[in-house]
Amino acid sequence: MPRGFLVGIAVLGVLLASIVGWAVSVNNDLVRLDQDVNEKWAQVQNVYQRRADLIPNLVETVRGFAAQERTVLEEVTKARASATGLQLTPEALNDPKALERFQAAQNQLSGALGRLLVVVERYPDLKSNQNFLALQTQLEGTENRITVERRRFNEAVREYNTRLRLFPGSLVATFAGFRSKAFFEATPDAATPPKVKF
Repeated sequence: MPRGFLVGIAVLGVLLASIVGWAVSVNNDLVRLDQDVNEKWAQVQNVYQRRADLIPNLVETVRGFAAQERTVLEEVTKARASATGLQLTPEALNDPKALERFQAAQNQLSGALGRLLVVVERYPDLKSNQNFLALQTQLEGTENRITVERRRFNEAVREYNTRLRLFPGSLVATFAGFRSKAFFEATPDAATPPKVKF
Protein backbone atom coordinates (compact mmCIF):
# COMPACT_ATOMS: atom_id res chain seq x y z
CA MET A 1 0.00 0.00 0.00
CA PRO A 2 1.24 3.45 -0.82
CA ARG A 3 2.26 5.61 2.08
CA GLY A 4 -0.11 8.44 1.05
CA PHE A 5 -3.05 6.06 1.21
CA LEU A 6 -2.20 5.09 4.80
CA VAL A 7 -1.78 8.74 5.80
CA GLY A 8 -5.17 9.52 4.21
CA ILE A 9 -6.83 6.70 6.14
CA ALA A 10 -5.17 7.86 9.38
CA VAL A 11 -6.33 11.46 8.81
CA LEU A 12 -9.83 10.24 7.98
CA GLY A 13 -9.84 8.08 11.15
CA VAL A 14 -8.73 11.01 13.31
CA LEU A 15 -11.35 13.26 11.69
CA LEU A 16 -14.08 10.68 12.22
CA ALA A 17 -13.02 10.15 15.85
CA SER A 18 -13.08 13.92 16.39
CA ILE A 19 -16.60 14.23 14.96
CA VAL A 20 -17.88 11.33 17.06
CA GLY A 21 -16.21 12.79 20.17
CA TRP A 22 -17.76 16.17 19.49
CA ALA A 23 -21.24 14.63 18.97
CA VAL A 24 -20.93 12.65 22.21
CA SER A 25 -19.87 15.82 24.03
CA VAL A 26 -22.85 17.79 22.68
CA ASN A 27 -25.23 14.93 23.54
CA ASN A 28 -23.85 14.71 27.08
CA ASP A 29 -24.20 18.47 27.50
CA LEU A 30 -27.83 18.31 26.36
CA VAL A 31 -28.53 15.43 28.74
CA ARG A 32 -27.04 17.46 31.61
CA LEU A 33 -29.13 20.51 30.72
CA ASP A 34 -32.27 18.38 30.33
CA GLN A 35 -31.69 16.91 33.78
CA ASP A 36 -31.17 20.40 35.17
CA VAL A 37 -34.55 21.49 33.75
CA ASN A 38 -36.18 18.40 35.29
CA GLU A 39 -34.56 19.09 38.66
CA LYS A 40 -35.73 22.70 38.60
CA TRP A 41 -39.24 21.56 37.70
CA ALA A 42 -39.22 19.11 40.60
CA GLN A 43 -38.37 22.02 42.89
CA VAL A 44 -41.26 24.09 41.47
CA GLN A 45 -43.59 21.19 42.23
CA ASN A 46 -42.04 20.85 45.68
CA VAL A 47 -42.95 24.41 46.67
CA TYR A 48 -46.42 24.05 45.16
CA GLN A 49 -46.85 20.94 47.31
CA ARG A 50 -45.70 22.91 50.35
CA ARG A 51 -48.41 25.47 49.62
CA ALA A 52 -51.00 22.72 49.16
CA ASP A 53 -49.97 21.18 52.49
CA LEU A 54 -50.40 24.52 54.31
CA ILE A 55 -53.85 25.25 52.92
CA PRO A 56 -55.90 22.73 54.98
CA ASN A 57 -54.46 24.18 58.20
CA LEU A 58 -55.19 27.72 57.03
CA VAL A 59 -58.74 26.80 56.01
CA GLU A 60 -59.43 25.09 59.34
CA THR A 61 -58.13 28.08 61.28
CA VAL A 62 -60.31 30.47 59.28
CA ARG A 63 -63.29 28.10 59.50
CA GLY A 64 -63.20 28.35 63.29
CA PHE A 65 -63.61 32.12 63.10
CA ALA A 66 -65.66 32.59 59.94
CA ALA A 67 -68.09 29.72 59.65
CA GLN A 68 -70.48 31.82 57.56
CA GLU A 69 -67.83 32.18 54.82
CA ARG A 70 -68.43 28.61 53.69
CA THR A 71 -68.43 29.45 49.95
CA VAL A 72 -64.94 30.93 50.01
CA LEU A 73 -63.62 28.05 52.11
CA GLU A 74 -65.12 25.53 49.70
CA GLU A 75 -63.58 27.37 46.73
CA VAL A 76 -60.15 27.12 48.33
CA THR A 77 -60.62 23.44 49.09
CA LYS A 78 -61.80 22.67 45.54
CA ALA A 79 -59.00 24.70 43.97
CA ARG A 80 -56.45 22.90 46.13
CA ALA A 81 -57.84 19.51 45.08
CA SER A 82 -57.69 20.56 41.43
CA ALA A 83 -54.14 21.90 41.72
CA THR A 84 -52.77 18.88 43.58
CA GLY A 85 -54.59 16.45 41.30
CA LEU A 86 -52.80 17.74 38.21
CA GLN A 87 -49.19 16.58 38.21
CA LEU A 88 -46.82 17.45 35.40
CA THR A 89 -44.01 14.96 34.81
CA PRO A 90 -40.64 16.03 33.40
CA GLU A 91 -41.56 14.26 30.14
CA ALA A 92 -44.67 16.43 29.82
CA LEU A 93 -42.56 19.60 29.97
CA ASN A 94 -42.16 19.22 26.20
CA ASP A 95 -45.91 19.84 25.86
CA PRO A 96 -46.75 23.57 26.23
CA LYS A 97 -50.47 22.76 26.58
CA ALA A 98 -49.84 20.47 29.56
CA LEU A 99 -47.80 23.21 31.25
CA GLU A 100 -50.58 25.67 30.48
CA ARG A 101 -53.17 23.41 32.17
CA PHE A 102 -50.89 23.05 35.20
CA GLN A 103 -50.45 26.82 35.40
CA ALA A 104 -54.21 27.36 35.14
CA ALA A 105 -54.87 25.05 38.09
CA GLN A 106 -52.20 26.79 40.17
CA ASN A 107 -53.58 30.22 39.22
CA GLN A 108 -57.06 29.13 40.24
CA LEU A 109 -55.67 28.15 43.64
CA SER A 110 -53.84 31.48 43.96
CA GLY A 111 -57.08 33.34 43.20
CA ALA A 112 -59.03 31.33 45.78
CA LEU A 113 -56.34 32.04 48.38
CA GLY A 114 -56.54 35.72 47.55
CA ARG A 115 -60.30 35.69 48.15
CA LEU A 116 -59.74 33.85 51.44
CA LEU A 117 -57.33 36.54 52.61
CA VAL A 118 -59.90 39.21 51.75
CA VAL A 119 -62.39 37.36 53.97
CA VAL A 120 -59.82 37.34 56.76
CA GLU A 121 -59.77 41.13 56.75
CA ARG A 122 -63.35 41.08 58.05
CA TYR A 123 -62.35 39.23 61.22
CA PRO A 124 -60.01 41.23 63.46
CA ASP A 125 -59.84 38.42 66.04
CA LEU A 126 -58.64 36.02 63.37
CA LYS A 127 -55.95 38.43 62.20
CA SER A 128 -54.52 38.48 65.71
CA ASN A 129 -54.72 34.68 66.22
CA GLN A 130 -51.17 33.29 66.55
CA ASN A 131 -51.93 30.11 64.60
CA PHE A 132 -53.35 32.12 61.74
CA LEU A 133 -50.45 34.57 61.76
CA ALA A 134 -47.93 31.72 61.66
CA LEU A 135 -49.77 30.02 58.80
CA GLN A 136 -50.12 33.29 56.90
CA THR A 137 -46.38 33.94 57.27
CA GLN A 138 -45.56 30.44 56.04
CA LEU A 139 -47.92 30.85 53.09
CA GLU A 140 -46.38 34.21 52.15
CA GLY A 141 -42.92 32.65 52.34
CA THR A 142 -44.08 29.77 50.18
CA GLU A 143 -45.51 32.15 47.57
CA ASN A 144 -42.11 33.86 47.45
CA ARG A 145 -40.40 30.48 47.05
CA ILE A 146 -42.76 29.63 44.20
CA THR A 147 -41.71 32.82 42.42
CA VAL A 148 -38.02 32.08 42.93
CA GLU A 149 -38.30 28.46 41.80
CA ARG A 150 -40.32 29.37 38.69
CA ARG A 151 -37.62 31.90 37.80
CA ARG A 152 -34.90 29.27 38.27
CA PHE A 153 -36.89 26.82 36.16
CA ASN A 154 -37.23 29.40 33.37
CA GLU A 155 -33.49 30.09 33.50
CA ALA A 156 -32.75 26.36 33.14
CA VAL A 157 -35.23 26.11 30.25
CA ARG A 158 -33.62 29.11 28.55
CA GLU A 159 -30.15 27.57 28.84
CA TYR A 160 -31.38 24.20 27.58
CA ASN A 161 -33.37 25.65 24.66
CA THR A 162 -30.47 27.89 23.66
CA ARG A 163 -28.03 24.97 23.63
CA LEU A 164 -30.58 22.95 21.68
CA ARG A 165 -30.79 25.56 18.93
CA LEU A 166 -27.10 26.47 18.57
CA PHE A 167 -25.61 25.25 15.32
CA PRO A 168 -23.99 22.76 14.72
CA GLY A 169 -25.08 21.18 18.01
CA SER A 170 -28.68 21.44 16.83
CA LEU A 171 -27.87 18.64 14.37
CA VAL A 172 -26.97 16.31 17.24
CA ALA A 173 -30.03 17.45 19.21
CA THR A 174 -32.34 16.70 16.29
CA PHE A 175 -30.73 13.32 15.65
CA ALA A 176 -30.86 12.38 19.37
CA GLY A 177 -34.51 13.47 19.69
CA PHE A 178 -34.13 16.38 22.11
CA ARG A 179 -37.09 18.78 22.02
CA SER A 180 -37.44 22.30 23.36
CA LYS A 181 -39.13 22.87 26.72
CA ALA A 182 -41.93 25.32 27.47
CA PHE A 183 -41.39 28.28 29.79
CA PHE A 184 -43.52 28.89 32.86
CA GLU A 185 -45.43 32.02 31.86
CA ALA A 186 -47.60 34.53 33.64
CA THR A 187 -51.33 34.45 33.05
CA PRO A 188 -52.66 36.91 30.46
CA ASP A 189 -54.39 38.98 33.17
CA ALA A 190 -51.28 39.17 35.37
CA ALA A 191 -50.58 42.74 34.24
CA THR A 192 -53.94 43.90 35.59
CA PRO A 193 -53.78 44.81 39.28
CA PRO A 194 -56.27 42.89 41.44
CA LYS A 195 -59.29 44.76 42.78
CA VAL A 196 -59.90 44.24 46.46
CA LYS A 197 -63.23 45.31 47.96
CA PHE A 198 -64.26 45.17 51.60
